[in-house]
Amino acid sequence: MTKLKKILIAEDDRSLLSALQEKFTNEGFSVVTAVDGEEGLIVAEKEKPDLFLLDIRMPKIDGIVMARKLKEKGINAPIIFLTNLDDLKNISDATEVSKSDYLIKSDWSLKDIVKKVAAKLGE
Repeated sequence: MTKLKKILIAEDDRSLLSALQEKFTNEGFSVVTAVDGEEGLIVAEKEKPDLFLLDIRMPKIDGIVMARKLKEKGINAPIIFLTNLDDLKNISDATEVSKSDYLIKSDWSLKDIVKKVAAKLGE
């Protein structure tokens, strides 16, 4: 039996977090969650996810800072930023941290986000 791919979703919008968690679980992924970047770092070290789905604007530590801290800790799983921010500075900062993907929430359905994650993980 193959091991389920584990993703960490860090998102402070609890309704979106719940919807993403349900969708990914139904699609056969193992899902761990965090509601801010600080919690996300703790969960990341404990759970060792295969991929991160990070909101950029979160309390305590934002997604870009979280991504930098993951890298500093030697945690190099792929990152997909999921955000409402479409300005060039955020896109540049996000993609500079890691060769990550940057998805604007309003442009992507849950189904499309799952496909993007699956492709990134080689599923």
